[in-house]
Order: sequence, then structure tokens, then C-alpha cells
Amino acid sequence: MITEIEAIKLRHSVRNYTTQKIEQEKLDLLNAKIAKCNEEGKLHLQLCTEAGNTFNRLLNKAMGLGSAPSVIACVGEDAADLEERVGYYGEQIVLYAQQLGLNTCWAGTFNKKAIPCTVGAGEKVVIAIAIGYGATQGRERKSKRPEQVAPGTHPDWFNRGVEMALLAPTAMNQQRFEIRLGEDGKEKIKDKVGPYTKVDLGIVKYHFEVGKRA
Repeated sequence: MITEIEAIKLRHSVRNYTTQKIEQEKLDLLNAKIAKCNEEGKLHLQLCTEAGNTFNRLLNKAMGLGSAPSVIACVGEDAADLEERVGYYGEQIVLYAQQLGLNTCWAGTFNKKAIPCTVGAGEKVVIAIAIGYGATQGRERKSKRPEQVAPGTHPDWFNRGVEMALLAPTAMNQQRFEIRLGEDGKEKIKDKVGPYTKVDLGIVKYHFEVGKRA
């Protein structure tokens, strides 16, 4: 199995999928990973093997997401930090899927009423992740330069974190975040105002952690 660093570098958003179903062995591994993330993150993420009408909206079809066979529903109890936790733990599952040879796409636009998941009292669906075997492996997207999100001179571990953070998927590839080195010697990652920036923040934080411990 490839490493998380390799998965980060290889993984691109995929919007067009084949009809191939995910094998039961991989479903079992994914569900085990999801259970671990749910426990650690106090979430209710769910792998729905049949996406159903989750991506039946015109925009989804135009983008190609209507072909996604399966979906991960990002559900959790409503809280101020819910979106950030969804991003942090959801991205762990996304990278694990890449390690398993699968493809994914974070999707902010989808049919919330049709997604085949369980939403408990006090819970909400934050975002969806399309998952399956891609018709392609996606394509590399334009990225900001390190100095645009983390100006200044920094230690190697910090630079490795920034490198991985810049490979994090963000809504509309907006990369609306900044990373600073605090006086305590720890990274300070903040989001800027924009759609799904709290989810993006969680994703970026996880990528930074993977990079700095490499």
C-alpha cells in the first residue's frame, strides 16, 4: 500500500466514474476506517454503497458526478466545530481510499434530501464525498506558492507541512487559508471567509500534520 504522502501527491478530484462496484474487501476496510474516525472525531460519517439520487441535480450531472456509484455522507451532531472535524477526519478517509486504489471527490452541491444515510436527532449532513473507480485519475490543479500562504523563513518540518497543505483539496480550489509559526513554536492555521472554508480548514490541518511528521 502506498504511503499517505504518496496518496496526497497522487490524489486528484475525480468527477467521472466507471460502473465498477467497490469490492467487499475494500468496503470492509473503508468501514473500519470510518468507524475509527467516527469514534475519534465524534462524527456519524457513513459509507453508502449505492449513491442513489445523491448526485441527480443538473449541476452534478453537468460535472459528471451523476456517475458516482457510492457516496460517503458526512454527518455529525450540529456544533460550532462540526465542519472542521468533518474536513479533518473526512480527508483521512479520502486518502485511505486513494491508498486502496479508489477515487474520490468532495462535493458541496448534492441532493441532501436524497442522500441514503441516517441523520439522527440534532445531526446534520455537512457535505458528501463521491467515491468509486474513476474513469480517469483526475488532473493536477493550479496551486498557490508557499510564500502566498506562509510568508517568511521557516524550519524544515514547517515547510514540509506547508507543501502538503498546498496539495489539500479546497472548495473551488480557493485555498483560502494562511499558516503562521507561532511564538510557541507551533503552526497556526486559519481560514478566511468563503464557502466551505471550515471544512477546508480541517482538510488543510490534516495535510499539514502528515507533512510535518514525514
